[in-house]
Amino acid sequence: MVRLKLEIQADLENVTDLRPSSDDFDYFFNVTCTACHEAHPKSVSVNRAQEREVSGSKNATAHFVWRCGNCKRESSAKFDPSIPVRPYRDSGNLAELLVIECRGLEFVGFDPRGTWTCNGNTGKLFDVEFQDGDWYEYDEDARLPVQINFKGSRWSRA
Repeated sequence: MVRLKLEIQADLENVTDLRPSSDDFDYFFNVTCTACHEAHPKSVSVNRAQEREVSGSKNATAHFVWRCGNCKRESSAKFDPSIPVRPYRDSGNLAELLVIECRGLEFVGFDPRGTWTCNGNTGKLFDVEFQDGDWYEYDEDARLPVQINFKGSRWSRA
C-alpha cells in the first residue's frame, strides 16, 4: 500500500478557499497499474462518498476498485478518512488537496472537472466550473472581477 497526496496549483484573483462543492464530489484521475505499468486510456472517477467491495477480501471496501485491462490484476484506492479535503488558499503555489491510499495502482494525473466552490473577498460563495482550466465571474458585492486559473497538479508520496 502506498499513500499518495494530490497537490494542486492555481492563480486565485479576489477569491480564496477553492474546494469541491460537496462531500459527494467526483474526482477525475488518470491511473496506472503498478504491476505492469499500463496506463488506463481514460480518466476514472473516484467519489469519497461511495464505497465498493474489494473482491477476495472479507468486508473490505474501497472508494475505487479497478481491474487492469492488461494484466487483469484488481487494484483499489481509498481516501484517508483521517485527512479531510483541504481548501486551496495558496495562490500560485502547490498545496495539498487530499490524501488517498492505493493498492496495486498509482494515480498520475488530475482533471479539475465538476463543480467547485470558493469564497469572494466579502464571503460571497461562488460555484466554479472550469472551462479549459479557467473560471471568470464578477463579484457584485465587492465590485471586483474574480477568477481562477488552474495551473496544474502533482502526485507524490504522502
